[in-house]
Amino acid sequence: MTSAENKTFFRTIQKFKTDYSRHVFSQYESERTGMTVVVVDEKGPKVRGFFAVATEIHDDSGAPHTLEHLIFMGSKSYKYKGVLDRLGTRAYSVTNAWTATDHTAYTLDTAGWDGFAQILPVYLEHVLLPTLTDAGCYTEVHHVDGAGNDAGVVYSEMQGHENEQDSVMDLRARRLLYPENVGFRYETGGMLEQLRVLTADRIRAFHKEMYQPKNLCLVILGEVQHEELLQILDRFEGQILDDIPRRDAAWKRPWVESPPTPALQKSVVETIEFPEEDESSGQVMVAFLGPDSNNTILTAALDVILVYLAGSSISVLENTLVEKEHVTSAVYYNTDHRPDAVIWLTLASVATERLSQVERRLFELLKKTASEPLDMPYLLNVIRREKRRWKASVEQCANPLSDSIITDFLFGKKDGSTLRELETLGEYDKLEEWSDRDWRDFLSKWMADAHHVSVLGVPSAKMAAKIKADEEARVEEQKRRLGEEGLKELDRKLKDAKAQNDVEVPRELLESFPIPSTDSIHFIETTTARAGLAGKAGDNSIQKIIDEDQPHLPLFLQFEHIPSQFVVVTIMISVDSVPMQLRPLIPVFLDNFFNTPVMRDGKRVEFEQVVSELEKDTVAYYMADSARLGNPETLQVWLKVEPEKYEVAIKWLKEMLWSSIFDEERLKASVIKQLADVPEEKRDGNSMTGAVNTMIHYSAESTSRACNTLVKALYLKRVKRLLEREPGHVKRQMEEVRAAVCRPENMRVLVIADVEKLKSPVSGWKPFLEGLDTGRPLAPLCRPRDRLSAAGKKPGELAYVVPMPAIDSSYSKHTARGPASYDDPQQPALMVALAYLDAVEGPLWCAVRGTGLAYGTGFRRDTRAEALQFIIYSSPDAYKAFKTSKKVVEDLISGATQFDPPALEGAISSIVVRFAEEGASMEAAAYGSFTDQVVREVPRDYNEQTLRKVRAVGVDELKAVLREVVLPVFVPGTSDVVVTCAPVMEEGIIKGFEEDGFKVQKKPLAEFQDDYGLKGGEDEEDDDEEDDEDDDDDEDVDDDGEDMDEDKDKAA
Repeated sequence: MTSAENKTFFRTIQKFKTDYSRHVFSQYESERTGMTVVVVDEKGPKVRGFFAVATEIHDDSGAPHTLEHLIFMGSKSYKYKGVLDRLGTRAYSVTNAWTATDHTAYTLDTAGWDGFAQILPVYLEHVLLPTLTDAGCYTEVHHVDGAGNDAGVVYSEMQGHENEQDSVMDLRARRLLYPENVGFRYETGGMLEQLRVLTADRIRAFHKEMYQPKNLCLVILGEVQHEELLQILDRFEGQILDDIPRRDAAWKRPWVESPPTPALQKSVVETIEFPEEDESSGQVMVAFLGPDSNNTILTAALDVILVYLAGSSISVLENTLVEKEHVTSAVYYNTDHRPDAVIWLTLASVATERLSQVERRLFELLKKTASEPLDMPYLLNVIRREKRRWKASVEQCANPLSDSIITDFLFGKKDGSTLRELETLGEYDKLEEWSDRDWRDFLSKWMADAHHVSVLGVPSAKMAAKIKADEEARVEEQKRRLGEEGLKELDRKLKDAKAQNDVEVPRELLESFPIPSTDSIHFIETTTARAGLAGKAGDNSIQKIIDEDQPHLPLFLQFEHIPSQFVVVTIMISVDSVPMQLRPLIPVFLDNFFNTPVMRDGKRVEFEQVVSELEKDTVAYYMADSARLGNPETLQVWLKVEPEKYEVAIKWLKEMLWSSIFDEERLKASVIKQLADVPEEKRDGNSMTGAVNTMIHYSAESTSRACNTLVKALYLKRVKRLLEREPGHVKRQMEEVRAAVCRPENMRVLVIADVEKLKSPVSGWKPFLEGLDTGRPLAPLCRPRDRLSAAGKKPGELAYVVPMPAIDSSYSKHTARGPASYDDPQQPALMVALAYLDAVEGPLWCAVRGTGLAYGTGFRRDTRAEALQFIIYSSPDAYKAFKTSKKVVEDLISGATQFDPPALEGAISSIVVRFAEEGASMEAAAYGSFTDQVVREVPRDYNEQTLRKVRAVGVDELKAVLREVVLPVFVPGTSDVVVTCAPVMEEGIIKGFEEDGFKVQKKPLAEFQDDYGLKGGEDEEDDDEEDDEDDDDDEDVDDDGEDMDEDKDKAA
């Protein structure tokens, strides 16, 4: 290649390597357009792009959000809706986007560099030169359909968002924080009233103003060919120079050159209502204006002080307000990084009548904390732990770096000096030098004594009824005003717009983009070694290290060797021996596990000291079910530490498993917190569809079922009463749970580490087993299929519609039998068929989402439970979405619709992407190795074998698997149905499914609750009956497998 051919118009601003990770930063800037590019080199199979545009607007029109959707409707050279996603699927890529208040970001997530390089210029043309047609705006943003109802993808999305508790409170807080000339004040997603009058011209004008290359930053993470990248960008810029403003054209940099945010002149406390049937609890939201986000020391100090205040069960606010006074279920905190950062504190699930009192109590605690000496040893631990957590976070995945890069692009210096702050973590070293006075002055200045905005969110059933009545009246008036002829004209206009949008993408265009080679997809390899009851993993250098260190312990030990700075220790625990009637206590056991006193050397150590010491020794820790390991019927306890703390982590595990104390007050705190979350969980239609589905398809012995919200709602309420009356009885039951769970034969240990750095990888576990009965054989793992109910083993007899007044939409889950094993010969064809059906701009997307019948649909292949599920998410009529989806499948089987060869190639590519995502990081690859070998019991090269098989799948095999496996999900007698919906929808949905032959029953949520035989006293039974009556009253007034992608929304 000649020097002339090598020339690039992108100058290198800087290159640097961080001193806390392996990442190398390269920052470039185009001399022709001003476009910024930041590449972070990272090994692995995925290349991720974040294309950020700084966006500032001073109204609630929703232009930023609507534009984000319209970008995907076609571009100057690719004038077809959905062509970007269809090309992206072929190139092992997934696209998405989000709209924030200060920027819009477009994402490109690709397996391998070759696919990323192929799709990048097409994507950038969509961003900078979109079509923005009137027809696209009409269907995607807002229109009135032939029935007189408001519709549009963006409109429907914001309709479900505008009156939510968090949305109402957040918007009011921002209105109080910012004056009208500051863009942070506005709802960039769009308010419904303004979306109804938003024009295509306004959106085009916003694009022209903001979407310029000099206002665009490409953040790219992964194994990037830098020279090829710059060549691609040079060619792309050369093609668009005539279509974009000159670099030296007059332009104002958003935010940086805008009027600064004025300081608050006084504190404001305001009460605001949000619509909600359940008026028992509300929320407190507090906002402060903080330091400049470009000041890395003050930003780090802010992170540290917030963790000190609310980062764990022993932090000041959490310990007092949640653990002791029980006035809120949680204290959440976050910061918006801006020229003047915003500090948010949120107190969730506060009794409505106590909102004002709890808000005052919050500030009493803040002022008290700032006025007294701080716990400096603990604060020092927080600083060091935050540093460890950042290092561990970016080692796991470089994505957190993208957030920092985008923030720097928005508000930092153009010369790269502020970006360079990411080179080190020196700010934490400087914070270690701060004195007690420095920290208290900081807390006083920015929070305790600062002017602030407090919003008290009060639930209002009356408001909910008024909003519903007002909307119905508005729509009726709209229909009256338009009249029959007007509605017919709107129907014609909508059909014409859809026809313009839905022009078929030419097959030759799709095929002109070849499927890239998989050579550039570099999957992460781990090395497996085993000891003890796990046996041996073969002949490799790591196994030799293990064999030399006492390999015959009576414990299952598997090691996954990766080049990491940290050690992850996970124990997967079988709970088969827990008595069925005590299984609903497992959520309490999990929540209490790391938040309880222990007995150490004959002395009681209180939980505050336990947590403080844990935080000092670890990066992170938790206990939960083992869904992450592919088996939610088991539990896992997890710690991440530095290598020198490996044996300390083992010591902690032994102490928490066998030496913890079930303390009455700690158990009460756990139960109260979990009960406080139940009402909100029961207001989520999608969540309750899953909850009901679990209740009917799993037996009472199932851990998943026993931990279900619909069990907690009754069982934990009665446990709370028992703790008040007979605490000793509850503690004895918890000891019985522990005795059943904490047995060595129930445990499978996974250690993910650079094994060469561990002094005693196996023998370090010897103290863990001392004093324990290790004579029993390894217990088999219970699997979801072992815990199915009669309906779960043979679906086809049940169909439930569950009205829920708290929702405005409908959700459904349809369950049939699926393949019983991972090596079932139909698995490859089923994988391709489902990938084909579920593809973005694929058959179901176009037939259901594209016509407004649902926000999303998708299949879930759950081999663990021998099930196949079809899910409908947020639909105005779940039955119509179901019926349309069924026809899509039937037409493919009959041949009425032909399989599209380019789309089939894309379906196979999407399977490659999924496999790459499963092993996108070193830790994820290690978990995948363990899950494949231990949980799924498939060979290490299962994915490679499967890819060979899916590439060989033909159309006849696809039709067979659609007919034999997929179609039964839609057929009475082979499929069970669970629907949650708004009460006004129930009649039509029930009628539709009954006409299809389903035997539908309408039931309130209360009828699916289960107390597992734990009966309360007479007054407790009365309380339960009142709850059931409330549900009935609500009904009368009008909730392995691969999960569907509900986030593919191109949404705010």
